[in-house]
Amino acid sequence: MTRSTIATDKAPSAIGPYSQAVRAGNTVYFSGQIPLDPATGNLVEGDITVQTRRVFDNLVAVAEAAGGKLSDIVRVGIYVTDLGNFAAVNAVMAEYFQQPYPARSTIEVSGLPKAAQVEVDAILVLP
Repeated sequence: MTRSTIATDKAPSAIGPYSQAVRAGNTVYFSGQIPLDPATGNLVEGDITVQTRRVFDNLVAVAEAAGGKLSDIVRVGIYVTDLGNFAAVNAVMAEYFQQPYPARSTIEVSGLPKAAQVEVDAILVLP
């Protein structure tokens, strides 16, 4: 099976030894996105809602670079530093996805890169 990397300047560059996403066959595996502004590489300022929107905007950019769209995503992993933000993250996710929703896990973690409040990874299957 052929494996290729996905990269776009419309999403933040990787901040370590990894790719924004990797395509294997018709499946695209996204690395975790934190709320970095792709133009500056800096963490966006704002609450969990602002940060979550930036994360999903970054995912949109990577999905498009892979030749897909958010509706092609079949699984999402969400990592938050405070599960008290669960409802706010859900509300933002509902702005980006419609039914049938992807499968999902939401996990509270003790910390994320650059002191982000949220990180999201995903798996997309191209039609």
